[in-house]
Amino acid sequence: MAGEAGRRGGPHEQAVLLAAGFADLAVSTVGAAVGTVRGLLRRSDAAQLAADAEQELVARGRLVLDRYGAVPPAHLEVLARHVVARQARGGV
Repeated sequence: MAGEAGRRGGPHEQAVLLAAGFADLAVSTVGAAVGTVRGLLRRSDAAQLAADAEQELVARGRLVLDRYGAVPPAHLEVLARHVVARQARGGV
């Protein structure tokens, strides 16, 4: 294996190695998540923890919708408002 570290195989070998690495990462992440969930389920304040998590998710959802949901005004509309404001002030 040490001799193979500097060698790059063909595209098929690279794809297989990439898929194997991704699968290993996914398995280790799922294992860690399961351990965390088990620890949370053993807590005596699990109901309060779930309610807090729900409130946090709702707050995050509001932030996301506020950030990406609001459509900015059309560029020409903004320019037209500037022109109307300038004309109201007596400018050209």
